[in-house]
Amino acid sequence: MVEQNARRCLQICDRGYVLDQGKNAYTDTGHNLLNDPKVIELYLGTLAGKNERGTH
Repeated sequence: MVEQNARRCLQICDRGYVLDQGKNAYTDTGHNLLNDPKVIELYLGTLAGKNERGTH
């Protein structure tokens, strides 16, 4: 599935693939990808559930 809402998609999928310029950059469970600091920084933009100050 290709989806614009990556966070929601990764919450329900068993496995996720992150492509970067057409190449597989990361493969893991949706849960692990959602919690991987590097994936968050590079592809999801911010830590889910935290504001700019780093608090909930």
